[in-house]
Amino acid sequence: MRALTGQVIIITGASAGIGEATARRLARGGARVVITARRPDRLEALARELDPSGANVLAVAGDITSDADRRKLVAAARAKFGRIDGLVNNAGYGTRGPVEIVPVETIRKNFETNLFSLIALTQLVVPEMRERGDGCIVNIGSVAGKIARPLSTVYDSTKHALEAITDGLRGELKPFGVRVTLIRPGFILTEFVDAANAVSKEIVDQAGPYAPFYKDYHAGTQRLRTFAGQPDDIARLVERALMADSPAARYNGPFHAKFFLFLKWLLPAAALSFITRLRK
Repeated sequence: MRALTGQVIIITGASAGIGEATARRLARGGARVVITARRPDRLEALARELDPSGANVLAVAGDITSDADRRKLVAAARAKFGRIDGLVNNAGYGTRGPVEIVPVETIRKNFETNLFSLIALTQLVVPEMRERGDGCIVNIGSVAGKIARPLSTVYDSTKHALEAITDGLRGELKPFGVRVTLIRPGFILTEFVDAANAVSKEIVDQAGPYAPFYKDYHAGTQRLRTFAGQPDDIARLVERALMADSPAARYNGPFHAKFFLFLKWLLPAAALSFITRLRK
């Protein structure tokens, strides 16, 4: 078991939800955290709250899809703290809508944020971890990466791709002492759903023949809220992964996420399809 004290950890998407909770938990554990997001006001307020002295928290506002912003983030972390011990790839968002009508450019944009930008940022921190023979990369995936849902196909496919990226990267970096793991949150009470609905409003408004299915989709989302977890449930898993000498390949949480993934493993594909399909 490794101590968090003194570890330098970059956390993306840190202005709210899981990212914010992770920053709070790691800072309490003694880590030096570098937080980034697109909302500088919320980011800087969080940094001041976590460490008014600014000695152990660095806020670097930026857009994770920008190459210049990614490089600025990594350079700022190294300039202040001298090294990078861990990266928590948390930034991401969801696109709603049936594949038939979601514009391809919209799909590309979701993949750019949730997958390609994550890969590009990882590429910037891996060389120093590999050369030092130590480091940890934690990717925030989703139960949806294993159980795709109608009308959430685009987002779910980004998380499905992240499963493969994480597994391949784990094998590539293990000989160099760099640990790689995937966290699979279930339904967590954050701004995520509202943000997904907002970014997808134009698509939903033009759903055409798929419009009748949205009522059922939203009803399902509301049912999930009754047993949703809190952001700190996932932050706790991130902390566990960073402190582990040999982290698990995947951490699932909270309990309902483990239950759904168990059903995915247990049930034949036809039965699972019956549970997740759209109804009319």
